[in-house]
Amino acid sequence: MIRRRAHVAAAAALALAGAVAVGGCGGNGSTSTGGAAIRTPSVSASSTPSTPGDTSTPAGPTSGWGPDVWSDNGGSSMMGGASGSWGPGMMGNGMMGNWWLAGDGNRVQTLDRARNRAAAFADRLGLKVGEIMQFSRNFYAELQTTDGHPATEVLVDPADGAAQIEYGPAMMWNTDYGMHYGSRSTARISAAQARNIAQQWLHGHDSTLTAGDPESYPGYYTLHTMRSGKITGMLSVNSSTGQVWYHTWHGTYIATSRR
Repeated sequence: MIRRRAHVAAAAALALAGAVAVGGCGGNGSTSTGGAAIRTPSVSASSTPSTPGDTSTPAGPTSGWGPDVWSDNGGSSMMGGASGSWGPGMMGNGMMGNWWLAGDGNRVQTLDRARNRAAAFADRLGLKVGEIMQFSRNFYAELQTTDGHPATEVLVDPADGAAQIEYGPAMMWNTDYGMHYGSRSTARISAAQARNIAQQWLHGHDSTLTAGDPESYPGYYTLHTMRSGKITGMLSVNSSTGQVWYHTWHGTYIATSRR
């Protein structure tokens, strides 16, 4: 148990490091929100993230399904072991035990199959599945409350159907379903401001992408990135600090189901 807790702490530290690495919004790390200036970390010179449209190695997970949290190694768990990295009971009966659902051994090749796996995960939290997206590296699912409000974000492993809370913002910033659940930081940034921050970040990284409409999650917003009106990926904006986290782990966008 002590060793597993150390693995969880290490994963959290790496996830947080990823946030800092891609948190820059403009050259000096500050973003105007129409009122007070919100300070956000600038890009680390020693850990330059992948920028939209380039071919450099992205910061953070590239596949997400392997014994090393930031590697492309195979397997259904993020850090090895049959129980997975966020398996039930790892940290007692708290939220940690709800972050991971073991796969059933069957490949996930369709949006409907991914929705079924995401629904099995959502049922444990009393949530329902909204939007499902297929990427070359994983399936992404938006989980909603029973009244349709965005609650958290989940990844489904195409290799065996394992499902888990998405790395990055869903794990580190979500105040209801993430690592810091129960915290209540002040939301100082509106949806319109979040979109403006996201657009400034994209522009600051020499990208021709545009920011889509923000979805408001507990503690942050997630937005699609668009090119010529078509989805390419996504990023998130912290609703308290204005920090930007570009989702580098999905791969190429393929399709969406909003059923």
